[in-house]
Amino acid sequence: MSEEAAKPSRYDRYVDEISEDIAETVQEFGCQPILFVGSGLSRRYFGAPSWDELLARLAHDCSKITKNVAFYKQSFGQSPVIGEEFAKFFQDWAWEDGKPSFPDDMFEAGIDAQAYIKFWICKVLQEMTPAELEKFYASGHEEEINSLRQIKPHAIITTNYDQMLEVVFPDHQPIIGQQILKGASVTVGEIFKVHGCVSDYNSLVFTQTDYDNFSKKKKFLSAKLLTFFSEHPLIFLGYSASDPNIKAILSDIDEALPEKGGLIPNVYILEWNSAISPDSNPAREKVLPTDEDRTIRVKLIEAQDFKWVFDAFAANPALNHVNPRVLRALVARSYDLVRHDIPKMKVEADFKMLTEAVDSSNSFAKLFGIANISKYTAASATHPFSATQVGVKLGSKTWHITNQMIDRLQWITKKKSIRSYDNRYHICDKLNTSENHRYSQEAVDLLLRVRDGQDFALKED
Repeated sequence: MSEEAAKPSRYDRYVDEISEDIAETVQEFGCQPILFVGSGLSRRYFGAPSWDELLARLAHDCSKITKNVAFYKQSFGQSPVIGEEFAKFFQDWAWEDGKPSFPDDMFEAGIDAQAYIKFWICKVLQEMTPAELEKFYASGHEEEINSLRQIKPHAIITTNYDQMLEVVFPDHQPIIGQQILKGASVTVGEIFKVHGCVSDYNSLVFTQTDYDNFSKKKKFLSAKLLTFFSEHPLIFLGYSASDPNIKAILSDIDEALPEKGGLIPNVYILEWNSAISPDSNPAREKVLPTDEDRTIRVKLIEAQDFKWVFDAFAANPALNHVNPRVLRALVARSYDLVRHDIPKMKVEADFKMLTEAVDSSNSFAKLFGIANISKYTAASATHPFSATQVGVKLGSKTWHITNQMIDRLQWITKKKSIRSYDNRYHICDKLNTSENHRYSQEAVDLLLRVRDGQDFALKED
């Protein structure tokens, strides 16, 4: 082999240098990265629609929308404003010809007028999104997806509605919409779905009204994100540099920077470039516009294949073997304990009692009237299903049937709802006022029998 042939290409050197920079940044911060995931990643891995494609699908499905999407783009410009207009058409359609396509409980006075279009968006995306990891491999990116999983991110922030991330990162807990504004300020192993999720159509931020309301309430979210940005490496995936969500977030970061317009050393944006060749030597930084004609500089990564980028972020072994679900359960229960589980009474104990108690974690816990933490970490592992996932196993596409079967079970047994307390069928993680209900396989089996009118035995813990 000639010396020229053995010499690495310009892009190979670029990959080595960027990988080294990522490794140094991750090592310097000494913690797992934060992922900020946009629609481009869902589009890459399962063909999710763009904004314009989603609007076109909505226009096709609703008989009240009689003109091409191009007409509405001419008339209204911004997609959320078009969404506002389409919501009116969907409400009219739902109350007329489209009524059989919507649940009966959506035709009550208290239902929001924009609920119908959001319900339909959830329906479309749920039908498109694979429910199993292996089905995402059909996109031809199996190795890339597996490398992404190995990052074991501290947290994931996304503006996507779909549930791809829940499948790719099953040990991370989704925190949806307004729940984020109520949560604790330090968390781990979570997917923050800032614009809502298909599991709850009411949570979607889609119309201009939604975006206006979101802007008014996002101060807490911005504070949470600024904490993340100051303490972790962060990478934007699936966004273009011109994306308004990028602009809004980076504007908040820029406000907190001591040096305006300076490079943010721990923030990367990954962009797909179809023209990458062995001779490519992409730029290492990108200047992005923020509000009020200001700019901000972040580190830029350009690639066709993202695997090497994900491998670089996963190279720090510090937490690679720690289950994010367990970490989250520990943090969640710790906050819950500090917040209100500590008994509001005097605990009288002498030195001998304390000495004997600390020899056993169970005894020590009982001394203060609390349960051993292992009970809860074990429960998190044995209750893996969300209400939506149970609903799918019951033959639906939403969480509604889960609650309906639980209500039916309560009516049949005349006992308190299994959803009202922690038990073999159900647990509830609490972070401040945010509640995340999880269910066991036993619960699925039980509710299937309730659904089918079969005999069942409700087991007591």
